Amino acid sequence: MGNWVVNEGLSILVILVWLGINIFLFVYYYIVYLDERFYYTRVLIGDALSWARAPAACLNFNCMLILLPVCRNLLSFVRGSCKCCSRNIMRQLDRNITFHKLVAYMIAFHTAIHIIAHLFNFERFMDAQLEKSKTIAYVLSQIGNGDNRLYLNPIRTNDTNPTFVAFTTVAGLSGVASTLALILIITSSMEVIRRSYFEVFWFTHHLFVIFFIGLVIHGIGEIVRGQTASSVLLNKPSDCESQYENWGNIPECPIPEFTGNPPMTWKWVIGPMVLYMFERLVRFWRSKQKVVITKLEWHPFTLTSAPEEDHFSVHIRIVGDWTQQLFEACGGEKKEFQEAWKLPKMAVDGPFGTASEDVFRYEVVMLVGAGIGVTPFASVLKSVWYRYFNNDTGLIPKKIYFYWLCRETNAFEWFADLLQSLETQMLEKGNADFLSYRIYLTGWDEAQAAHFTVHHEEENDPITGLKQKTLYGRPNWENEFKTIAGNHPGARIGVFLCGPEVLAKSLSKHSINYSDADPRGVHFIFNKENF
Repeated sequence: MGNWVVNEGLSILVILVWLGINIFLFVYYYIVYLDERFYYTRVLIGDALSWARAPAACLNFNCMLILLPVCRNLLSFVRGSCKCCSRNIMRQLDRNITFHKLVAYMIAFHTAIHIIAHLFNFERFMDAQLEKSKTIAYVLSQIGNGDNRLYLNPIRTNDTNPTFVAFTTVAGLSGVASTLALILIITSSMEVIRRSYFEVFWFTHHLFVIFFIGLVIHGIGEIVRGQTASSVLLNKPSDCESQYENWGNIPECPIPEFTGNPPMTWKWVIGPMVLYMFERLVRFWRSKQKVVITKLEWHPFTLTSAPEEDHFSVHIRIVGDWTQQLFEACGGEKKEFQEAWKLPKMAVDGPFGTASEDVFRYEVVMLVGAGIGVTPFASVLKSVWYRYFNNDTGLIPKKIYFYWLCRETNAFEWFADLLQSLETQMLEKGNADFLSYRIYLTGWDEAQAAHFTVHHEEENDPITGLKQKTLYGRPNWENEFKTIAGNHPGARIGVFLCGPEVLAKSLSKHSINYSDADPRGVHFIFNKENF
């Protein structure tokens, strides 16, 4: 239990606080609409009033939060200005997309409750207008027929239907537009669509503009109405409800007057909307800077260059139509040198901080890259190399364990040069044990196996050219964690992964299992790159 708290305690606390605020807002506003001011409103539509307004308050709160996790420049600024913050606090910034998804699910949940409650409300408003006898519901529905200002029932005639009202009022139209936008945003965010049709996900996500516009103007129609404060004093429901047939004819019970609630949503979302607009302006301005392409290889779209270099590089893997077309547009299939001015122009946004920035906050780290997931660690290891080269060893970990799992041998080509440079640098500095790396080939054929067997006894590995031999299969993580824990008793060990979710669950589980219950013992702190 103690190990789990070290790794996940703060994240769970953040979620519990968020859930607690949602519960508080729901209960508080549910009770608010049980107030005497809304007594006559409840006579018409019952408890569906509270069931509509309570989730609306939660929607305001969550719509205030939904944009903040995707303000990447803001997160990068916070990360850069909080170097003194604890590692656990910094790790929360790496879970921005997870929190963004949770907030989106909560918005969908409260939207569903809000819509269902209002469907009941409109049916009951309509039923009140269609009353034949002079019931209190009928009398309440007729209030305001003269000046059409102090009415209670928003359906002002019995010659209509709830569907027509929904599509001819500001509240109805904005609600329908926001709901449709939300449905499209959520459905296009499903894993299968996001991975196979990223452009659909990307462009559909920008329907959030329609969602927010609809959200802000939704309350302008003032559909939900309550008795004015002065009217409650003159026509007190507890005294005058039974006298509804004589309202206006007796001085102690005048005709009640009603007014709508002014729109409040804009007060919740204006701050995040301004922040996000500023974020997009910064990103648009930065994208206009001129960029010269000097090399094109294999991964979308993590930087493989280090902060110490005077350029940046990315490795893009060809895994679909778009990346294949980019490869061809950049002349990747041509053998001759390509003039920079002939290449396509590129708009560049970023860089944005990620979990790998926290590598330098630990004395001992485990870096695990699966396939293309090696790219952030290329940047990390280059930075380590530069710091060693400049004798700036006080700002780097004391020990790095690096694991790379890859299915194909040709993937090793571009990264092997960097590892060879690091090997040489460590030997020259007399610190050959600083970097321990394991390269695992998880897929091979019989011809490759025969070649590996013949050349296995050579000094350098036949695949990578490194002194450390390539291993075949997958790591035994139990043995790896047990060994590292034994080598570094009492240490806080950062475990960093860029790879699939299945591997993330395994490493997270091992990080908890192999951490000591004693706070003074070894603890593995799991961190994952999120995109």
